[in-house]
Amino acid sequence: MDRLSDIVEKARQDFDLRTHARDRVLGQARQLTRHAANAIRAIHRMETDLAEEHLKEAREIMAAMKSELAGLPDLFFQGYTQDAIKELCEAHITYALIRNQPLPSPEELGVETATYFNGLAEVPGELRRRCLDILRLGFNGDAERLLDCMDEIYITLVTMDYPDAITNGLRRQTDLVRGILERTRGDLTISMRQDQLKQSLEGLMGRMPKEG
Repeated sequence: MDRLSDIVEKARQDFDLRTHARDRVLGQARQLTRHAANAIRAIHRMETDLAEEHLKEAREIMAAMKSELAGLPDLFFQGYTQDAIKELCEAHITYALIRNQPLPSPEELGVETATYFNGLAEVPGELRRRCLDILRLGFNGDAERLLDCMDEIYITLVTMDYPDAITNGLRRQTDLVRGILERTRGDLTISMRQDQLKQSLEGLMGRMPKEG
């Protein structure tokens, strides 16, 4: 027991280090989540420059988190850290798809595979929101393109049939995507038929002889 005091002192130093690092990263995670949410809001408003600014800020915060926890992988892979990074993935993927740009990879974003795919699984909700915004102004092809993106995301997620311990619960997210996809397909089908009916009526009216 003579060495216990030395062991306790080293333990306290380790726990203090981890506690301070955790507290700093919690604040960074909240900032990261906020910038990702603001980026998505700007994307929907078609405020491209503002969206890119928030995405840049979010990436810089993620880099700071990685640096802070470089020697503490157990803290880096905690839920609050990866959840914030997942929001960054969602924002980047949403931006790319709405802007019809190439999809960023996990390597390009510098994120873990499971975190990336959980972010991908949340993107269809944002694409549905964009589709509905489009349909309010009338049916057009961009809504169909986004629906195709949602369909591809769902098909891809279904193939990720791995244990939840590996994918961080991706299967549950995949089930939610299916419902979002089906509702959006129904909305687009109704809008398309209404648009076709409107065009047919306008064509018919144009062929009718004018009175007088």
